[in-house]
Amino acid sequence: MPGPKDPPGSSTRAVHGGEREGRPRVSDSLTTPIVQTSTFWFRDTQELVDYQEGRYASFEYGRYGNPTVRALEEKLATLEGGEDCLVSASGMNSITTLLLALVPEGGHIVTTHDCYRRTRQFAQTVLPKMGIRTTVIDPSDLEGLERALAGGATLYFSESPTNPYLRVVDVPRVAELCRAAGAISVIDSTFASPVNQRALDLGADVVLHSATKYIAGHNDVLCGALVGHSARIGPVRDLHGILGGVVDPHAAWLVLRGCKTLALRVERANATALRMAEFLSEHPRIARVHYPGLSSHPDHEIARAQMQGYGGVVSFEVDGGLETASKLVDALRLPYIAPSLGGVESLVEQPTVISYWDQTPEQRAELGILDNLIRYSCGIEDADDLVADLEQALDRI
Repeated sequence: MPGPKDPPGSSTRAVHGGEREGRPRVSDSLTTPIVQTSTFWFRDTQELVDYQEGRYASFEYGRYGNPTVRALEEKLATLEGGEDCLVSASGMNSITTLLLALVPEGGHIVTTHDCYRRTRQFAQTVLPKMGIRTTVIDPSDLEGLERALAGGATLYFSESPTNPYLRVVDVPRVAELCRAAGAISVIDSTFASPVNQRALDLGADVVLHSATKYIAGHNDVLCGALVGHSARIGPVRDLHGILGGVVDPHAAWLVLRGCKTLALRVERANATALRMAEFLSEHPRIARVHYPGLSSHPDHEIARAQMQGYGGVVSFEVDGGLETASKLVDALRLPYIAPSLGGVESLVEQPTVISYWDQTPEQRAELGILDNLIRYSCGIEDADDLVADLEQALDRI
């Protein structure tokens, strides 16, 4: 059992973090109230002056903060072990605001080739307008990272695990290399959640989440989050106040509610996904399975060293092409055909169809997106039912 000085576990932090102290108290409400207001008032000019000079803790205007939103930020900072957290309207808003705030004009970004498409698009179509260039490397290419850092790279950004092939970055080594070169290391830990991986503890400067996914956990809200040292989050918060990508108080409350069951949901999804990956790896109609919990995965040893669980997403290649993969998806009875991941409902998608349909086969091949690839996000349904459903679908193709 943990002693009195040991840090609390994931579930304890998810339930209590950020909400016991500092939030508004309304009629002894157990749950954090939704402070649904766009602006805040002051009793007199002196109180406003005290607020401006840091002697009075309050809020001024909804774009700069809100008590419900702040409670969520404090909870996520507690979960990740960071000094500060900034939440915003979506994961992409968090990514774009961070890059605009922390990468100088003429800067140089290093990222990995297996990543969310919209992140890649922003780096390759918007940032060049500010003279910012991007070097793309394999998630395991530390020598390539060293070369880019020697060439003046100012920020490293990668998902870990990545999307959709679930590659796992050696975060401690990446952080060490970036620190030595004076570069900022940012890890998008959406697929892992704070339950499976705490990137700040591994040395990263900033951890990013699409809180829409595992953190909120119910496929009913959009939210992004950045956690890290105050010196890193501060400049992003300043720009966020200008750009205005705020999350509204009700959305923040939904994420707060979802956080309380985060560890329970993630642990369930971990177990189901591992079982599904093991089942698929032995099925004759499956050409390849991508899951860091399997010894066949190229980054399995790294995942074992730095993750507490391997996540609820399994990507796999069907023995066949686009049409065969589509038949399998259509034969499934339990998961919804939909983008996203990390919710209580299982979701399934073909990246080719749902995210890259506007690209030619040649363009998809260049990006590493295979037509026979399927991504399956395990929800919290009974594992027996999900595996049985997958089995019957495979029998029908």
